[in-house]
Amino acid sequence: MSIPNTASDLPDPLAGVTGPRGHMSVDRLKHHAYVADMDDAKTLDAMGLLCPLPVLKARKRLQALESGDELTVLADDPAAIVDVPHFCLESGHHLVSSTVSGTIQTFVIRKK
Repeated sequence: MSIPNTASDLPDPLAGVTGPRGHMSVDRLKHHAYVADMDDAKTLDAMGLLCPLPVLKARKRLQALESGDELTVLADDPAAIVDVPHFCLESGHHLVSSTVSGTIQTFVIRKK
């Protein structure tokens, strides 16, 4: 086995990851919650995201909903148990329910 002399001798780790016009396709590299199917606007899978991302994504998703609509947020960030209720209190949304099953926290938020 020979040791490469220069960086050009190393294999390209991004070979085959470029899209049209040579732009790098980063969607393959993003967290699943960023590129998950967005057809269900009333459910937010924030699993694996850390503070403050679950609340920021919930706020953004709520902006697209009508008043009275409910958003279900799934999170496993330990801080979410405090952050989501605080967000609802500060923004005027109603926290309908908050449940914990193992490490999965489920919040139902009704938009004001």
